[in-house]
Amino acid sequence: MSILKRVIEDLDSAIKRDPATSSRFEMFVTSAGLHAVWGHRVAKFVYSKLRMRILGRVIAQWVRFWTGIEIHPGATIGRRMFIDHGMGVVIGATAVIGDDVLMYHGVTLGGKTLERGTKRHPTIGNNVILGAHCIVLGNITVGDGARIGAGAIVTKNVKPGATVVGTV
Repeated sequence: MSILKRVIEDLDSAIKRDPATSSRFEMFVTSAGLHAVWGHRVAKFVYSKLRMRILGRVIAQWVRFWTGIEIHPGATIGRRMFIDHGMGVVIGATAVIGDDVLMYHGVTLGGKTLERGTKRHPTIGNNVILGAHCIVLGNITVGDGARIGAGAIVTKNVKPGATVVGTV
């Protein structure tokens, strides 16, 4: 799929999830969440495909500076992910995020160990909603279609289709 088609796919998906925005142009110029995802794709390519790890990290830091969203270039993000409001989002190096994920501001996908060379961050399934300021920690899986409530702290696997609030 061409880059232009992927950008249009991202824009259309974001517009469906953001009732405050009504056009591709408006979404294109105002969505820090999409800018962060697009910047991540560039950083990921440089970091993983070109194996220029430091340059990939530098690109990721510039994206963080401009958007307030920190995505490690080692993280894997699926198609049509939308980060709404975005500020304060942190996605760790070994996180894996599926397709059609909706993430709100302040979400952390973090690790529970400092051990190198291991999967330390969560795997998020397809069609998952991550509420504002939720924290998902460790090498756990959030199943397809799950909903994590605002402010939840999740350290255990979440079954597909489940809704989680509070501390789990």
